[in-house]
Order: sequence, then structure tokens, then C-alpha cells
Amino acid sequence: MNHETLLNRITFNPGVMVGKPTIRGLRITVEQILKALSADISAQELLEDYPELELEDIKASLLYAAELINSEQVIEVA
Repeated sequence: MNHETLLNRITFNPGVMVGKPTIRGLRITVEQILKALSADISAQELLEDYPELELEDIKASLLYAAELINSEQVIEVA
């Protein structure tokens, strides 16, 4: 699956989760997925806990975060 296809899984809707990036319009945010992974919850556990979630959704969340970091500009202040 290419990057664009993965990123299309990330949706934004002001009426869902206060407009935070979610997975395919579900009430599962990218933030929830990233925090779970950082808390040592495995992708398999996430898939079991959220049956509507797909492995590609987890990959899309990681790619979305990477793209945000990639677009950041660091400005050094002397």
C-alpha cells in the first residue's frame, strides 16, 4: 500500500472527536493509537481491542505522525 493510500485513511471531521485526526471517520484517533503503541500495547492487542481497526490503520497513524515531524522546521534562536 503506498503512502497516499495509507494517509487517505486519516480523516478530519469537526463533528467527530472535536476534529482530531481519526481513522476512517471512526471514533478512534491517531493520538489514541500512537499513545497505545508508546505504552507498549502491541499492534495485535490494538486490533483485538478495536475489531473495526485494521493493520493498515495503525501503519497510517505512524506514517501521519512521521509526515508531521518531517514538515516541522526547527529554528535555532541564538
